[in-house]
Amino acid sequence: MKSNDNTFIMSPKVDFCFKELLNDEDVRRGFIAAILGVKADMIQRTELLPTYLRKQHQKDKLGILDIRVVLENGTQIDIEMQVIAYDYWAERSLFYLCKMFSEQIHEGEDYQELKKCIHVGILNFILFDDEEYYSKFHIWEDSRKLLYTDKMEIHIVELPKLKKYQYPETELLRWARFFNAENKEEMQMAVQGDKYMEKAYNRLVNLSADDEKRLEYEERQKAIRDYNHMINSGWRTGHARGYAEGHAEGLAEGHAEGHAEGHAEGLAEGHAEGRIQECIEILQEMGISEEKIQDKLAQKFSLSEKEIEEFMEKYWKRAES
Repeated sequence: MKSNDNTFIMSPKVDFCFKELLNDEDVRRGFIAAILGVKADMIQRTELLPTYLRKQHQKDKLGILDIRVVLENGTQIDIEMQVIAYDYWAERSLFYLCKMFSEQIHEGEDYQELKKCIHVGILNFILFDDEEYYSKFHIWEDSRKLLYTDKMEIHIVELPKLKKYQYPETELLRWARFFNAENKEEMQMAVQGDKYMEKAYNRLVNLSADDEKRLEYEERQKAIRDYNHMINSGWRTGHARGYAEGHAEGLAEGHAEGHAEGHAEGLAEGHAEGRIQECIEILQEMGISEEKIQDKLAQKFSLSEKEIEEFMEKYWKRAES
């Protein structure tokens, strides 16, 4: 069903919208070309890959990517939009990049088969204390600045800096402005004259006019507000000190210290089960998969597989048949 509200438009920063936009091959080509600094017509084909990375062993951390793409030349790109501040973003992005790189070959296969892997993080928080909104990283020799390999790259786009500083006009800057826009007028100014960005905008307009998609979007927004409320309440009451960290994690010591990844977590002594329940329910509301929630419970609450199974059985809300 289509909505009649012509002023409303979803924010492309919300993961739900971001993934919907990049599911379109033309939109992917346009944005990837801007990241790589090439013309879009040089990218002949992009293919979406499964977002799950393999576990070599049972105890390995399971990698789950936002958008994973392979180019015609075999280059793999992971593109992630991160709305909430994440304390260990460098470690997280490096983990995903290395996991993506290493899983290309199996035992007995030749290292020369390894293709280039790129991690792109579009952040709605400031990671570095300088003015540059865009950063690109390789592996270099420290003193001679000798490139060790070009097979691994990390790209960072810090959206909050766009409203603080002025930058030379580039295609990437226009995409960043589009993602960071707060209304239709700002989006239209950003996309004007670029057919790939205009297609992204038109898809977003159609998405925003769909009542079912709008409901899903508003549920995500509500989950983010709930998360922020939990963190702010923790500061006010002194029962928890929140740190924004990806999609929802938490660890509290004694009376009060918590980490929250994405949507919300925390663990306070004497209230552990209630905190775990809250974590499961909020992450599920946010649309996080059952497997990823299990992974986070194991990582941050130091729970055994049996304990995780018990908590998930108790608090995971399954769809009625």
